[in-house]
Amino acid sequence: MPSTTPTSPATQDGVTLSHGLKQRHLSMIALGGVIGAGLFVGSGAGIAAAGPSIVLAYALSGVLVMLVMRMLGEMSAAYPSSGSFSAHAERAIGPWAGFTAGWSFWVLLCTAVGLEGIGAAKIVTGWLPGTPEWAWVALFMVVFCAANLAAVKNFGEFEFWFAALKVGAITLFLVLGVLAIAGVLPGTDSPGASHLTGEGGLLPNGGEGLVVGLLASVFAYGGLETVTIAAAESENPVRGVASAVRTAMWRIAVFYIGSMAVIVTLVPWDAQEVVEKGPYVAALDEIGIPGAGQLMNVVVLVALLSAMNANVYGASRIAYSLVERGQGPKALGRVSGGVPRVAVLASSLFGFLCVLLSYWRPDDVFAWLLNMIGAVILVVWIFIAVSQLRLRRRLEREAPGRLTVRMWAFPWLTWVALAGMAAVFVLMAREPGTRVQLYSTGAMTLVLAAIGYAWQRARARD
Repeated sequence: MPSTTPTSPATQDGVTLSHGLKQRHLSMIALGGVIGAGLFVGSGAGIAAAGPSIVLAYALSGVLVMLVMRMLGEMSAAYPSSGSFSAHAERAIGPWAGFTAGWSFWVLLCTAVGLEGIGAAKIVTGWLPGTPEWAWVALFMVVFCAANLAAVKNFGEFEFWFAALKVGAITLFLVLGVLAIAGVLPGTDSPGASHLTGEGGLLPNGGEGLVVGLLASVFAYGGLETVTIAAAESENPVRGVASAVRTAMWRIAVFYIGSMAVIVTLVPWDAQEVVEKGPYVAALDEIGIPGAGQLMNVVVLVALLSAMNANVYGASRIAYSLVERGQGPKALGRVSGGVPRVAVLASSLFGFLCVLLSYWRPDDVFAWLLNMIGAVILVVWIFIAVSQLRLRRRLEREAPGRLTVRMWAFPWLTWVALAGMAAVFVLMAREPGTRVQLYSTGAMTLVLAAIGYAWQRARARD
């Protein structure tokens, strides 16, 4: 039987997967990957719950994400792999951990592909009423499946231009917002701090509102891990990961925390438009930008399509890496033209199955699936933190030259991050709306861990 220890990147990924991603692709994937659909679509509910304290919520969760990305960057720069955190968990903790982290994340990504397809189709059918949503989802699936089947550089090109559009749009939004707040935008008056210090102040709904906003913000950051998966297929994986991780801090601060600050300064947090139209549209309407609604619909559509493309890619590479390590059906590991094409097809089909379930069984099977993936990203982050704790000591002893990216204040900040993740779990257990997600994700994780452990024991006996 093959060893349960992950092989080196050169033998695991370098021989079979291509290295078609250029540095410009990886840089833009890292930049645009921060600007996800969750930021545009899901932030309205967080603002409605937390009020102006949503800025604090995004800042707190942003610090946690920065720590996670730094830990992941340290390991990915030392051991570039398309399996990313799954391969690191196997190397640090054991095969069962890699199995659990990898397959739970695969289910998350595939389900997210379906959800993003549904969201994108709703926007298009709003422009073209009478056209069936499922047909648009199918079209998007075919396009991105085909792009990912052809060559990794196709994925890179799609993401490069998607990311460029997202970065351009949100940068323009921030510039206009700051000018309006400063009172120098023609035709607008500065709101000053009136929306921040009004009735209820920074915490209009108290601590409970901040908790709801904090939970919403944590899950809006999901998807940042893709850049460490993509780095394994770039021209220079170590340099790519190092560059992406080192710039993560300012990207999170500017795009997430900065845009939340602009929105709650320009628009009353309890305005109905924040939820009904979306916070970005509400802010642009407030400063009198014509056609703001349709403009932001285009941006949200681009964000959703970008997320679909990235998630098909990420799911296929995670599946491929798992199979390479003997943790999945061998058929998913077949590679041709430098692409794991069977894994791409399987990931796309699973995503489309999720779409069909949303039509066939929206109240039971689909709802159960959504709850099951609700807290997966936190499970993955815990595996990342524990893996980094164990691998860092090993690297310092055996291969200190591989530590081109180092976790800050190790091990103290790693423990701080783990404490933060535990606190989020406690908060989820306290909130009725997230409690069922916590329990459902916990059940799936335990089942996968049991399967992975049984598989590990069976291989050890053989």
